[in-house]
Amino acid sequence: MTEIPANESTLHESYPLGGLHLRNRTALAPMTRISAHDDGRASARMRDYYRSFAEGGFGLIVTEGIYPDTAHSQGYLGQPGLATEEHVAAWRSITDAVHEHGTAIIAQLMHAGPQSQGNAYTSELRSASAVRAQGEQAGMYGGSGPYAVPEALDAEGIGQVISGFVAAALRAREAGFDGVEIHGANGYLVDAFLTDYLNVRTDGYGGSALNRARLAREIAQAVRAAVGKDFVVGIRISQGKVSDATHQWAGGVADAEAIFGSLAEAGVDYLHTTEWKANAPAFPGRDERTLAQLARAFAPGVTVIANGHLDTGADAARALENGADLVAIGKAALAQHDWPARVQRGRELLDPLAPSVFGELATVQDWETLPAEHAVLTQ
Repeated sequence: MTEIPANESTLHESYPLGGLHLRNRTALAPMTRISAHDDGRASARMRDYYRSFAEGGFGLIVTEGIYPDTAHSQGYLGQPGLATEEHVAAWRSITDAVHEHGTAIIAQLMHAGPQSQGNAYTSELRSASAVRAQGEQAGMYGGSGPYAVPEALDAEGIGQVISGFVAAALRAREAGFDGVEIHGANGYLVDAFLTDYLNVRTDGYGGSALNRARLAREIAQAVRAAVGKDFVVGIRISQGKVSDATHQWAGGVADAEAIFGSLAEAGVDYLHTTEWKANAPAFPGRDERTLAQLARAFAPGVTVIANGHLDTGADAARALENGADLVAIGKAALAQHDWPARVQRGRELLDPLAPSVFGELATVQDWETLPAEHAVLTQ
């Protein structure tokens, strides 16, 4: 055991998030799993998985992406849902198990949009526009070949998407979650609306970055109004995607200002920024600030969570120094479910690229912290 560097001590400080009192500033990043029952009910295997990270000292857990409705939102077979009362009942055992160890747990609500490759309810895809996602489906999740061409959502369809997120957020509260995170990243539906080449609409949801952020903003506003102020509401934002890991916003900092500023106005408690490397500039050669720093600049007063290749205590501490309030740990957490406890005690960390870690990749993924050549495989 070695002495903890002074700059890492902040990781172990408590933090107030909405009405929550987190025991430290380390969160488990949302990572795709395909270990739910066929009907979307959470399984005992999932309970043991999440409980292990609570036992390991994480102050906050953000779940894998959960589909919110029984229409077009599911992305993978074996993915869990929060679309029925049966789903609610199954999740209660997980939230109870996590809370027993003093850890908060947030449900990430995800509509797969143009990147859906396994839906038990339909074979049709919906997106901002009838534009196919780049790349190919992930074989490890049962997909193959190019993504299907989605159908563009009309006004009624957009309304149904928003209503689906609201209903799932209310179910999350019923299931014992401490909040919800809207998945607005990684190329799924909300991010497809944000992305210029996936969104070629000519109505109020297309064109400028502010218009393209409208769906994210309206979902956040509707969820906030439904769940009240005592339930945490956050949103995850990225540039890269499952199908396009190196994408950058064409408008650079101006796009960041429009997106983060409008989401702050929508009343979210936190912005969860995710990049392949959280401590790298979001727009290299144009601006040296990280995506988390840009979120901090354009959404003052909103909690910022940074995610992406924060494998060591030093990496995570640097993200906090760069303006994040919390850090989300992905691949390194898979290597050691007690990552926060190890860092706090100055214990040696295992190699997150070890074969034993990648042996789990058939069921667990964190796309943004993997090397670029693996990015297409994951969330």
